[in-house]
Amino acid sequence: MERNTKLHGLVALFDTPDQIIHAAEKVSHSGYKDFDIHTPYPVHGMDDAMKLKPSKLGYVTLVFGLSGAAFALLLMWWTMVVDYPMNIGGKPFFSLPAFIPVTFELTVLFATLATVIGMITFFFRFPDNKHPLHDTPYMQAVSRDKYGVFIGASDPKFDVKEVRALFESLGGKQISEIMEFEKTWQDAFNPKFIGILVTTAILVSGGTYFALNKLLYITPFNWMEHQFRGVPQEKSDFFADSRMMREPVAGTVARGHMPYEFKDSVAQPADPVENPLVNSPEIFKLGQKKYLTFCSPCHGDYGDGDSRLNQQFPNPPSLHTTKLRDWKDGNIYHVITNGQNVMPSYSHQMTVKERWAVVSYIRALQKAKNASETEIEQFRKENTSNGN
Repeated sequence: MERNTKLHGLVALFDTPDQIIHAAEKVSHSGYKDFDIHTPYPVHGMDDAMKLKPSKLGYVTLVFGLSGAAFALLLMWWTMVVDYPMNIGGKPFFSLPAFIPVTFELTVLFATLATVIGMITFFFRFPDNKHPLHDTPYMQAVSRDKYGVFIGASDPKFDVKEVRALFESLGGKQISEIMEFEKTWQDAFNPKFIGILVTTAILVSGGTYFALNKLLYITPFNWMEHQFRGVPQEKSDFFADSRMMREPVAGTVARGHMPYEFKDSVAQPADPVENPLVNSPEIFKLGQKKYLTFCSPCHGDYGDGDSRLNQQFPNPPSLHTTKLRDWKDGNIYHVITNGQNVMPSYSHQMTVKERWAVVSYIRALQKAKNASETEIEQFRKENTSNGN
């Protein structure tokens, strides 16, 4: 690579560690800032001799490491407590001991990546494969058995004569000037550089293709392909009942659902449950929809027991009898859930909320057909005052 006439700096070589330590102390005490020391191995005490301040890279590691820990804990808290809480062995939703491994891994991951990326970008300002010191007798010497000092021409105190005199006073040998490289846009298309990129791309893509499309299908790496798995709706040779889709374990309670404690009981409960729904237009609309769909074919649109099945099914009693009007909401819900006499259970056709909404709609039908004179008069007054 060709060099131009622009001076990059001066260098000098020394023979012993003591000489380079003394040279580093002298250069730093002389007020130079843009200088560096090169040795074939780490020399103890060089940091103090060069008056190097502690690196700030540790702060980058600390900040991103704590960020990784915070992110891990926040993600697991949101997942296990807010978005998808799971009761695992009766433990708290946010079980810190179980989250420590993931927290540790993300802490190390964030800290490591930030350290490496920060070191290469902000602290080293990216590797320079055309640094002026490369391919010089000076760099070859300090890479083997010599010790060297470099003072850059960009230093505010830099003067060629003064720096040369300083090196001579310290016993420096082979004092020489280092010129800048002639950098052009063609450097990016250096054949060696392009060759390395192409070779790397071929090796990585070829290795990935082989691993994912060939290696995983070769014994013993193909165990994932032949592992036991269940396909929904298919016959199973593993389970005794030959069904792949399994029924829930007996006594299993779905998350967020409280099972009906009197399910499958024919007799009415002594203390029926209360209607958890608050009457509203939306509830009555839902109850009306489900009542007309599932109940009205037998009970009639208004609950009078006037079946539309043309005597093909026994007519049920009216929903306006004194007995049913005196029942609590839980008694009606019990019949809808478990059935009664020839009436089947509708627990599989309607959800819990829909069954309670039907109960609320039946109460509305009963009130409309059996309202007292006082209630009717009150209704008329309210509608008259509202202009209806």
